[in-house]
Amino acid sequence: MSRIFISAAHKSSGKTTVSIGLCAALKQRELAVQSFKKGPDYIDPYWLAQASGRDCYNLDFYTMEREEILSLMLNKSKDADITLIEGNKGLYDGLDLDGSNSNAALATLTQTPVILVLNARGMTRGIAPLILGYQAFDKNVSIKGVILNRLGGSRHESKLRNVIEHYTDVAVLGAIHNDPRFDIEERHLGLVPGHEDPFCTQKIDLLGNAINEQVDLDAVINIADDTPTLSINEETIEIPATTKNNAVIKLGLIRCSAFGFYYPDDLQALQNAGAELIEIDPCKDTEFPEIDALFIGGGFPETHMEQLEANVGMRLAIRNAIEDGMPTYAECGGLMYLSKSIEWTRDGKTEVRDMVGSIDADIVMEKTPQGRGYVQLKETENSPWPGTATNIKNDHTICAHEFHYSRFKSVGKNVKFAFQVKRGTGIDGRSDGYIYKNLLANYTHQRNTKNNPWTKRFIDFAKLHKIND
Repeated sequence: MSRIFISAAHKSSGKTTVSIGLCAALKQRELAVQSFKKGPDYIDPYWLAQASGRDCYNLDFYTMEREEILSLMLNKSKDADITLIEGNKGLYDGLDLDGSNSNAALATLTQTPVILVLNARGMTRGIAPLILGYQAFDKNVSIKGVILNRLGGSRHESKLRNVIEHYTDVAVLGAIHNDPRFDIEERHLGLVPGHEDPFCTQKIDLLGNAINEQVDLDAVINIADDTPTLSINEETIEIPATTKNNAVIKLGLIRCSAFGFYYPDDLQALQNAGAELIEIDPCKDTEFPEIDALFIGGGFPETHMEQLEANVGMRLAIRNAIEDGMPTYAECGGLMYLSKSIEWTRDGKTEVRDMVGSIDADIVMEKTPQGRGYVQLKETENSPWPGTATNIKNDHTICAHEFHYSRFKSVGKNVKFAFQVKRGTGIDGRSDGYIYKNLLANYTHQRNTKNNPWTKRFIDFAKLHKIND
């Protein structure tokens, strides 16, 4: 399996735009490119998927065991010509002092050579000790080359190449000159989702062309080809998703430019558990389909407040379905949509829009994150789904993540919660998983893993409701 790991010295070095461009350029050569993103992220994987033409999958030490990471990577890459893993933050950044969950650790686990993307703006001779330090810090990490980014011009490029050639043995694989056309607008959660960028396709093509012109793509491919063979116990490889003909639960999936935060392997796991996915656009659809259960993922409902409020029929249909006991699961943006209202102040102007109203609370958007990073949840006796998380080592602790700028204006005294927050913020700093009838809604984004098979538990819950209905 040919593979490369794209990392950087620090965040905002341009590794995502370079990774997008590499995927596009490799695809232009008619290569099947399988991309992966380290950590819990929805937006970068969307861009990588658009550039490669294949779903991008997340590899995350916090929620996945090492065998699961290797299993997912091998399974999804088996029909690809080349695999590209994009890191998060810097190469050696991570939660633990020992770097056990860093990008370097993932590169080591997967035995993948690293290409460093370096933001060289304003740098000349100082780039040499930076590269040498990164090489020396961990001898298990194989740094095979660098791509210089945001250069000031050909003279700047020449100086950097001479310095690197003189002081190091690292190959300069490319030098990308600064160009504002390469920038992808950033939002409070990172890059703007690709489906919201009106020039998404054009920008991907632009980045692909830039890589073709300014990066030695043949050298990159040669590095990817010179990798050891990975193997894993075949029994750990996931089973392909079942077909819709075998589905027993019609699961409504709220999906549009407002709600797009879904892990593709979680959606496949829902199908494995017996769900037929039926997409619903709450901004445009006027008819609510016949379904057995509903899943509303995260996204940016605040940027679509007017459209969501205007679709009164859809809001009422969802509210009535939940009131009638439809099994429903919502995460973050989905929780916001199910609240009574969303309030957002921008440029000195406050806007309040009505939402579904199944959750008896109003939501307010703040200027700073209200919950950000990895979380740990412990289920309470109120949890409505059958079974439990299976992480015995951590007393059934669910490891997941959150990232939200919104909060509840107030939380009712008699609200039942499915989770106690051991790490993180959740709804009120202590609890998450708002329960109302057969609705479970939390700020936490769960990931379906061996230790947290939430997709099966949710579909099993829907099956029980369907049998007893």
